[in-house]
Amino acid sequence: MNKLFNMLVMSAMLLVSGFAIANGDAETTQSQAHMWQAIQEGQQGVTTSQSTFHDQLINVNDERLIPARETYLAPGIMLAVFGMIAAFAVFIAVNGISKLHGGFSGKMVYRWSKFDVFIHWLGAIPCLLLILTGIALLAGRFFIQPYLGDGAWSSLVYLSKEIHDVMAIPFIIGWAVMVVLWAKNQMPAKYDLGWILVVGGYINFGPFKGKHPDAGFANAGEKMWFWTFAFVGALVVASGVVLLFPNLIEPSRSLSMLAVVVHGAGAIIIAAFSIIHIFMATVMSEGGMECMVSGYCDENWAKQHHNVWYDEIKADGTLKYKD
Repeated sequence: MNKLFNMLVMSAMLLVSGFAIANGDAETTQSQAHMWQAIQEGQQGVTTSQSTFHDQLINVNDERLIPARETYLAPGIMLAVFGMIAAFAVFIAVNGISKLHGGFSGKMVYRWSKFDVFIHWLGAIPCLLLILTGIALLAGRFFIQPYLGDGAWSSLVYLSKEIHDVMAIPFIIGWAVMVVLWAKNQMPAKYDLGWILVVGGYINFGPFKGKHPDAGFANAGEKMWFWTFAFVGALVVASGVVLLFPNLIEPSRSLSMLAVVVHGAGAIIIAAFSIIHIFMATVMSEGGMECMVSGYCDENWAKQHHNVWYDEIKADGTLKYKD
């Protein structure tokens, strides 16, 4: 009986509330309208928070930054990763890979120190994990969530966020050391233009077939990747630090949103170049992967892909073979 009475009372209250809302209280409605207008105009309030933007109830800054994620960044990261993979798959199916014309010589030439190899993987492994988790965080809501249940989706996002935050630190260290340590071998040279004009000699048909353009320690393609990694990576790192340590930096809400957009745009560029770099090192160039595994490369690989560098170390007596 008591339950029935409570249900009748609640129903009556809901009916009265609905009637009041339907008819409206002119004074209350006008007051709410004024309050909402004041909030949109940045009206300040009082709170116990100590953040630099604690007195602003909502963000009233440039709202174009929010839809940019759905309109540009989400499809952009998907295209950068899966679009590039598809493009390379088609290219390799049509063109094939770059074979060593003289075959493997069996003589391994010293190219990278053990520290260089370590630094490369210190940056490379976190970079791959950041790209994969970044796909989930940036584009997952639009391309992954519709195909997962709520539980699986929340678990994926949580795990991706944790991995992304942890991997950011070794990536930053690897990025900084690589930029400082390797910049001296990445300076442009006159013969780089010739490398670009024949697409590095990787085309196996038409007028490009059989071309072996000059290249120093790093070829033109590697130099473009390095400087992209250096400068765009700086934007990714800077924006990432803003997002990773909000309590330390205390950014404004506009700066936080801008950091999200810059971070996402930079990640798209880095992701696209990373896919190119991975394919060129592992699939396209026969014998190329060995360089970043042992630090040595086959002598015929050095002659074919980095002839200027090989001639230099042979001439100055620094050519060193693996024992």
